[in-house]
Amino acid sequence: MTSSMSRRSLFAATGAVLAVGLAACTANDPLAKQAAAGDNKGFVAGDGSVTEFALDKRSDPVEFSGKLFDGSTISAAKLRGKVTILNFWYAGCSPCRKEAPDLQALNAEFEPQGVKFLGVNIRDEAATAEAFERGYKLTYPSIMDKDGGVLLALSQLNLVKPSAVPTTLVLDKQGRVSARLLGEADKSTLKALITSVLAEK
Repeated sequence: MTSSMSRRSLFAATGAVLAVGLAACTANDPLAKQAAAGDNKGFVAGDGSVTEFALDKRSDPVEFSGKLFDGSTISAAKLRGKVTILNFWYAGCSPCRKEAPDLQALNAEFEPQGVKFLGVNIRDEAATAEAFERGYKLTYPSIMDKDGGVLLALSQLNLVKPSAVPTTLVLDKQGRVSARLLGEADKSTLKALITSVLAEK
């Protein structure tokens, strides 16, 4: 009995130390707070922040390439000259499901103006991703990025947090990031960002 009580005391003490340490680490990190919540939602959502980059503050054009679920390939270079919306998602992510109808609606609205929507699926096998696309009637393609190539290319530039899904990037016609939305994309906000970058000379 003494041994059992000692083990319980040790576990309790260890748990208290870990809790204190975790609280200190997560005090100012909303993504870490969500991860620590332990609610098994399977993703760490963005914090809902929107960042716009002025023309003179934008980074160099982004570079990436990948294979679409239809087997064709695409690269950032092929998108030059078009305003491009990159949306990082996967089927099991609930904010991704919530924003999908709005993304499709904006795609339909802006496609005639030359705007290119492109998904970047970071987790799913083809069958799962394609079922999602059929379910939400998505008409824009997605890159298979289960190996993390596109995600890594952009996270190295501090443009995407690998654990924050969904994330949506707006690229200007030169391929530079003009805006970033962390978390579920608000339709009216994204529409305003697209309209703004389309109007740039």
